[in-house]
Amino acid sequence: MDFKTSRLVVLALVVASIGLLIPGLYLPVLSIHGVLTKDGVASVAPTLIEQGLNADTVNSLKSMLNPAVVGLVQATGGDLRKMIIEKLTPQVVAALQKGVENVEVYEQTRSILSSVKRLYEVGSPVPATLILLFSVIVPFGKAGLVTWAMFLNDPARRRSTLKFVESIAKWSMADVFVVALFIAYLAAQASQTPPGSSTPALVSFTADFGPGFYWFAAYCLFSLATQQYSARLLAKHG
Repeated sequence: MDFKTSRLVVLALVVASIGLLIPGLYLPVLSIHGVLTKDGVASVAPTLIEQGLNADTVNSLKSMLNPAVVGLVQATGGDLRKMIIEKLTPQVVAALQKGVENVEVYEQTRSILSSVKRLYEVGSPVPATLILLFSVIVPFGKAGLVTWAMFLNDPARRRSTLKFVESIAKWSMADVFVVALFIAYLAAQASQTPPGSSTPALVSFTADFGPGFYWFAAYCLFSLATQQYSARLLAKHG
């Protein structure tokens, strides 16, 4: 294969890699959904009832109770509030477990670029800059340098440019590493219960990869292929 044909192949690979990178940056990488579970709500219902049943609420409930029962409790020095909690809690818990459906209360879908923007907004410039550098600036920079090298007529300049691209190729897996960290950052918010806890999860989370993850992974493969082919081209025509 002559240099002209090799150059066309390299340029085609560069165009293909950029075509994969752009949707990988804009499309959702990960989606997390949180569902309020009926078992979780039922497990915290006794605590909510106990903490929410104050003196004013007890006085309001007196009119709904049997006057004879209220009078008996007060005459014997019993705790009306405790009695209401003991009677009300089992019924509320049973009703929640039987009739309440799971309700979605949390949803987060992020692309790489929207995550960078969000991290800057919340005051986390370091991770935002790392994601921006390794997932946006470095990929486009490598593609631009390879394209420029293919149009250089001076073999020495072309060789030095491709060598520089080859020298930064070691950072190729940093693209994947940064995205993996980003996914781990989002997935960390999907913890359901503390370790060792037997309490049902109040909110149950599910995480799904979005199309952006697969586009970005495909870009990484094409980018590596382009770099390897350019290195071979350098050895043959440099």
